[in-house]
Amino acid sequence: MPTGHVFIATSLDGFIARKDGGLDWLILPEHDGEDHGYAAFIKDIDAIVMGRGSYEAVSGFDTWPYDKPVLVLSRQLAGTTAPEALSGKVSFADLSPRAAMEHLGRQGAKRVYVDGGQIVQSFLREGLIADMVLSTIPVLIGEGRSLFGPTGGDIHFVHDRFLSFPSGLVQSRYLLRP
Repeated sequence: MPTGHVFIATSLDGFIARKDGGLDWLILPEHDGEDHGYAAFIKDIDAIVMGRGSYEAVSGFDTWPYDKPVLVLSRQLAGTTAPEALSGKVSFADLSPRAAMEHLGRQGAKRVYVDGGQIVQSFLREGLIADMVLSTIPVLIGEGRSLFGPTGGDIHFVHDRFLSFPSGLVQSRYLLRP
């Protein structure tokens, strides 16, 4: 079965999006084009799994940001076809985290980027996340959607590395404790 990997940003107060799903606070004018390690991360990814909220957020971008196959887990969208512009790039399914990973594994994926708050939470609960890269943006947004929620128990990670960037972004990588 493939391994799950998280690469996600949070506000200083722990939110991944505003209450309405807005991501405008993610823009760091001081970053001078720095990708904060994303290109290296995504290079080793075979497929992406995300929830409907993340899909709707990125499908609103000027250009589709992924060159890897994307599986969107959604009860509402399951069984529908992707818009023509995303044909062959996106598929929709109503699968459990484990079933989604088994499905992607049958398609040859070994490393899967897991994106979106509720999806990350559900994959964590199932023990399907091998590591997480958490980037903290130096902004307080006051309220919004949390990255973490109920886990059903403790999930232990080991801190692997810490990086700071001129923009003020701080990044930590955590490995699932064996």
